[in-house]
Amino acid sequence: MDYRIEKDSMGEVKVPSDALYGAQTQRAIENFKISGIRFPRAFIKALGLIKAAAAEVNAELGVLDSKTAKAIKTASDETAGGKWDDHFPLDIFQTGSGTSTNMNANEVIANRAAQILGGESGSNLVHPNDHVNMGQSSNDVIPSAIHVSAYMQVNDTLLPSLKHLHAGLKNRETEFKDVVKTGRTHLMDAVPVTLGQEIGGWAYQVQQGMERIESCLPRLAKLAGGGTAVGTGINTHPEFGRRTAAKLASYTGLPFVEADNHFAAQASMDTAAELSGHLKTIASSMIKIADDLRLMNSGPVAGLGEISLPSLQPGSSIMPGKINPVVCEAVIMACRQTIANDVAIIIGNSSGNFELNTMLPLIAHNLLQSIMLTANSARSLADKAISGFSVNNERISGLLEQNPILVTTLSGLVGYDKAAQIAKKAYAEKRTIKEVAVEMTDIPKEDIERLLDPKRMTSGGIQGEKKTG
Repeated sequence: MDYRIEKDSMGEVKVPSDALYGAQTQRAIENFKISGIRFPRAFIKALGLIKAAAAEVNAELGVLDSKTAKAIKTASDETAGGKWDDHFPLDIFQTGSGTSTNMNANEVIANRAAQILGGESGSNLVHPNDHVNMGQSSNDVIPSAIHVSAYMQVNDTLLPSLKHLHAGLKNRETEFKDVVKTGRTHLMDAVPVTLGQEIGGWAYQVQQGMERIESCLPRLAKLAGGGTAVGTGINTHPEFGRRTAAKLASYTGLPFVEADNHFAAQASMDTAAELSGHLKTIASSMIKIADDLRLMNSGPVAGLGEISLPSLQPGSSIMPGKINPVVCEAVIMACRQTIANDVAIIIGNSSGNFELNTMLPLIAHNLLQSIMLTANSARSLADKAISGFSVNNERISGLLEQNPILVTTLSGLVGYDKAAQIAKKAYAEKRTIKEVAVEMTDIPKEDIERLLDPKRMTSGGIQGEKKTG
């Protein structure tokens, strides 16, 4: 491989000749060979946007010449657009401040800006620290990039996917509002519900999940930029933080502002932890929905068989004709990964020693992965399971007819103990509650028919009570 020699404060380093990154990135490549996991596209985009905003603001403030600033802005825009992603090779498991990745961005943008100005990579015609990183520190850039990338991903992918899932559930809630089925508690038969009511419960869970995410967005919009090394703003223009946040808002159309308190913004990742907690809650909701779907789909002969999920692929390498609820299982796995990610994020957030959190790359990776997993899971569940399942009405009706818990509506007339005797006799003799109730009570048959109407039971209220006086 061809190399060029670059220098940093520690001396000379061999860097691949075609690399846009420089000495500090090369040192990090050699030091951090741990996972092979790189920062995601959303994070590199955020870094590019932050560097572009910084260059423009520094030029406006008169601390960076306009020619250099314009070249940095162009190189930063290319970085944000994904043109130089191959030049961001660093492992997420690195220095806890993310300094290596901030310098990776500084070096790539500086060398590309030098090329734009007619120079060569490694020439320091545009300096990664003095020019690209002007007014910044890794300690405020990386927390800002976490917030910017997370906000963009929430806005662009997560909320639209959750809205899509919610709309799909509401449509099927309406469609199945009159399909009466056996309710279940403890996985055991309970009084009837409509399938629409059941799906409506899922839809409300998703709605609440969206509301939780939206509630933390104002805090996610607050950026650490302007705090520099420890939050005091040393070596930074007093207007830098406010102006760069405003510039990022103009680039993205999102309401970014300078953080109220720079010490908290750099020493803690509380908002990232909050967002992760909401993602964990949504994940648990989607696990419940996916589990309910696959249980209702179980069978087709020996299970519940109440619904049939779309047949998407063969389910077994040995059993011909077997079809499994594969999307539900995939969603459940992804959601459990999100729950696991939250543990890492919470532990990472607790590592804010004095003026800096030193688990920033870990938090960035897990948070952005959780957003992606949640968004993709919601859309997959909507498109591959919710929208396409069919109802096996004959099976639902048969199960409902044999449900001994229907006797619940008679307990107000005959008492709990008598109703329990009716249920046990019906179950033991494999007869319907209606048949046994006619034999064991003096309630007129027409009243029993009315009281034991499953559809009527789904409307709530007192179904039957003793007459007094």
